[in-house]
Amino acid sequence: MSQQPATHRERRVSSPEHRAAFQAAKDAPTEHKPKLITSRSVHGQVHGESGIGRLNTRLAVWVTKNVGTMWAAYIFTVIAIGGAVGVLTSNAFITALSVLISQTFLQLVLLPIIIVGQNVISASQDARAEQDHLTLTTLHAINVQQLEILKQHREMLDKQRAILDVLEKKGLAHQA
Repeated sequence: MSQQPATHRERRVSSPEHRAAFQAAKDAPTEHKPKLITSRSVHGQVHGESGIGRLNTRLAVWVTKNVGTMWAAYIFTVIAIGGAVGVLTSNAFITALSVLISQTFLQLVLLPIIIVGQNVISASQDARAEQDHLTLTTLHAINVQQLEILKQHREMLDKQRAILDVLEKKGLAHQA
């Protein structure tokens, strides 16, 4: 039998803005307006809103999306095979070109760009998750309110039934 910890520790770290929006959604669920969050909604969070920041963000996302395709895999395979052919035939130029492309460009240039692209994509997913959390919290609060209303209706119907039962026993019930 496992023991439950005495205190609950919140493991989710959220921004003060999200906590305020979360509380507002709980307090007034009918006021919540769901928001569509796309990657472009959060591009400025990674590199800023300047023209260079927007260019860097778009380029990083574009490279990340295109390197993660089978066409890129085919190109990298051709580069690797070309390097192997260069080594096997002792062709110094092909070997050097393959090493230059694979070690210098792919590892030193492409990898950091992919990481930045992943950061941008991750930021948009985080923002989308926060917005979904607010919407789900709002829907939950509305559902709780609806269940409370249904409970009150059930109690009123039970009381009405009890009154009708008393009237029927006394013979005063209205026959329809």
